[in-house]
Amino acid sequence: MRAGETDRPDPQALLRQASQEGRGRLKIFLGAAPGVGKTYEMLTDGAARARDGVDVVIGVVETHGRAETEALVRGHEIVARRAVPYEGRTLHEMDIDAVLERAPRLVLVDELAHTNAPGSRHPKRFQDVEELLDAGIDVYSTLNIQHIESLNDVVASFTRVRVRETVPDSILEQAEIEVVDIPPDELIERLKAGKVYLPQEATRALSHFFSKSNLSALRELALRRAAQAVDAQMLDHVRALGVGGTWAGGERIVVAINELPGADGLVRAAKRSADALHAPWTAVYIETQRAQSFGEAEHRSLAAVMNLVTRLGGVVATVPATSIVDGLKAFLVDARGTQLIVGKTHRSRLFELRHGSVVDRLVRETPGVAVHVLPLEVSADAPARFRMPRGPWGSRRGYMWTALMVAGVTAAASALFHILDLGNVALLYLLPVMAAATLFGLRTGLFAGLVSSLAYNFFFLPPTGTLTVNNPENIISILVLLGVAALTSQLTSRVRAQADMAAASARTNAALAGFLRRLTPLSDPVELARTICEDIARLFDTRTVVLVPNGSGLVVQAASGMDFRLETMEMAAAQWAYDNAAPTGKGSGTLAASDWYFQPLRAGDKVQGVLGLSKDDGGDPLRPDQLPLLTSLVDQAALALERLRLEEDMRDVEAVRTRDRLRAALLSSVSHDLRTPLTAVMAAAAELHHGTTPELIATIESEAARLNRFVANLLDMARVEAGALNLKVEAVDLTDAVAGAAHDARRSLEGHAIELAVPSAMPLVKVDQQLLHHCLLNLLDNAGRYADPGTPILIEAAHSFGMLKLSVIDQGPGLPPGREAEVFETFRRFEGSDRAVGGTGLGLAIVKAFSEAMGMTVEAANRSDGSGARFSLCFPSALIVRNNSPESEY
Repeated sequence: MRAGETDRPDPQALLRQASQEGRGRLKIFLGAAPGVGKTYEMLTDGAARARDGVDVVIGVVETHGRAETEALVRGHEIVARRAVPYEGRTLHEMDIDAVLERAPRLVLVDELAHTNAPGSRHPKRFQDVEELLDAGIDVYSTLNIQHIESLNDVVASFTRVRVRETVPDSILEQAEIEVVDIPPDELIERLKAGKVYLPQEATRALSHFFSKSNLSALRELALRRAAQAVDAQMLDHVRALGVGGTWAGGERIVVAINELPGADGLVRAAKRSADALHAPWTAVYIETQRAQSFGEAEHRSLAAVMNLVTRLGGVVATVPATSIVDGLKAFLVDARGTQLIVGKTHRSRLFELRHGSVVDRLVRETPGVAVHVLPLEVSADAPARFRMPRGPWGSRRGYMWTALMVAGVTAAASALFHILDLGNVALLYLLPVMAAATLFGLRTGLFAGLVSSLAYNFFFLPPTGTLTVNNPENIISILVLLGVAALTSQLTSRVRAQADMAAASARTNAALAGFLRRLTPLSDPVELARTICEDIARLFDTRTVVLVPNGSGLVVQAASGMDFRLETMEMAAAQWAYDNAAPTGKGSGTLAASDWYFQPLRAGDKVQGVLGLSKDDGGDPLRPDQLPLLTSLVDQAALALERLRLEEDMRDVEAVRTRDRLRAALLSSVSHDLRTPLTAVMAAAAELHHGTTPELIATIESEAARLNRFVANLLDMARVEAGALNLKVEAVDLTDAVAGAAHDARRSLEGHAIELAVPSAMPLVKVDQQLLHHCLLNLLDNAGRYADPGTPILIEAAHSFGMLKLSVIDQGPGLPPGREAEVFETFRRFEGSDRAVGGTGLGLAIVKAFSEAMGMTVEAANRSDGSGARFSLCFPSALIVRNNSPESEY
């Protein structure tokens, strides 16, 4: 937001607020250590909400045997926990499904950082809480400061205890935080009284984790982390409302950096101030038109300062602006900065009178911001850095065109002099002055003003032919020409600078949009990495490589060309960037001896890979002004890689779910469908003891065959799921295939007449004969189950328009209209008829899988001439064996 603009809501803040619509609210009771009373306070607040009429339940609360906590628990409704067997014992976890079914307005969930028992839906309790929040349920929870991910190593540094159960910082960013705090001495007294741990455990804790120094440090961390979270939420809220002002709930430090010597001292001063105030800090570089004249030394100096900021833990921002003051004012408004650190170099009085003082303007024009001014020590060669823009005296072409324009105006004025007075002639000379200043800059405009003044004086002011001015009033005309030249050139320079910044911003936006548009449709990781390399190499004119982890280290997944080689130093730099999620290599502060610059591809809290850049000539891969664009591209690339990873994870999850469904179906089949033929076989075998009869033998044979088909279906489905089908393709006569299948299915088709309408002249088809036999058996078995008793079953074949269809048609209840395709889903059975129909629901799914494996398709539809269903195997022309004679059409 520019200084002086009307405050308006921040679109990003509005989007973040909109994303929370419909979600539950999370409140965290944050404490410095166990025993401060977090659970007690949560239960007390929950009881108060319940008295106000809110539907409150306890999802899980750990009382640890404390009498006062147990007394509060008894006043709440408790959702029974879920028992989880684990290594010979039973663990009890929050039953998230029971809570969701109960659907309270508020649920109390203790110990947010808890790790769930193996086999739970989520590995961490905070993930259970996320699901409850997504369901619109409010949650109260408790957390100790040492369980926050970003503070885990800080706490371990002085307590010598590293906590393994952590919670991402993003959880705190969306939560309302209430700090539950008591002085260290009081907590120690509670510990000694046995109100936190058992006496023997309390004695050991007092000499280690619960020392007074540790508790004091933990208390400070808790208070400061809560203040940071509140400050961030407050800023997001005021940005969404479009409210101006710094809103200094905490200090926010901004340091202005540049390419001059001594800028590193400003950065270190900002770091010291931020550490003293425990405040966030940002280094901002204001990119003006002056940056276009930078040479290699200036770019290198600015890059070194930016890398120093990154190493010291600060944030770097680059802001294009027409002037340094305007850029700093706009950034301070947007960042809500409360303190500004700037450097001041020694300037002559003439320079300050001409250009003004940046420091003085900042002090006057940034009310509410504390401005710290530090002297910049400029070395002896510093004046060489304050050079004028390239081509300061203009171009020969500009001067030539200016002279021609003045000559043209002089000629026109001479021709019209008899009808023009001197005032109008002077106005004509404004035209070349304005044109020269607009097209060629200040000095060419001043030249045009001077030449126009001389021409006007020499040709038109009496005495003509001389440069003498007799009338003092004519001096005003000459001064006006010079003033117009200076003013026009200044305005033109400002407009040109704004146009250049707008064009640069448009190029950046176009590059980001094009980059994202090319990445979005890609689903192959290698192709995605190749596109990332090609686009970034084209935009920055560098060699580019993408490295991804493979389990034992990083490997190259794609590169912009084949003429690259990563030595041991480069691989070490890339690995460091991956492990530490920070830039490294050439131009950075780590392993700078490498010829490559490596940037981690980080999405959220996970690094997806590493992007490397290098110049063919061995120079710095990037200029400082290119860093913002590269950072944006890296973020987009990391998100694209994260998207592919999540899609792969979802496919793995779906495969696990499919295997689970298959396992459940197998158990169901064993307990139901396989039991029926086994019972018949055992009964028939028992009768054999009393005498063998042909009927009993037939029963044994048919039920054994039926049992064999069930087992075959289960095994076939397992082969399909595992992708273990081995095809043996050969030319098959459909007449023989249909006859064989009808013979083998005669027992399941008992009571139904078989009508064959398969012409003997049908062409051969190239399929796996055994799989085709299985398909036909399953289709006939399905028809025998659902066809009305005594009705015939028709098998017909038709060949037309290059497609051959083999159909099994029954007369029965048919299929539910509009749901014909569902019949081929695994374990799908339509039980809508008035008679019980057995089966596993695997037969038609196997038909579909086998057909697709052979390059065929299968269709299901209701008969058009009456009740019943038609199932068709469709053989495309590629599977039809063509003989030398023309194909017949049926």
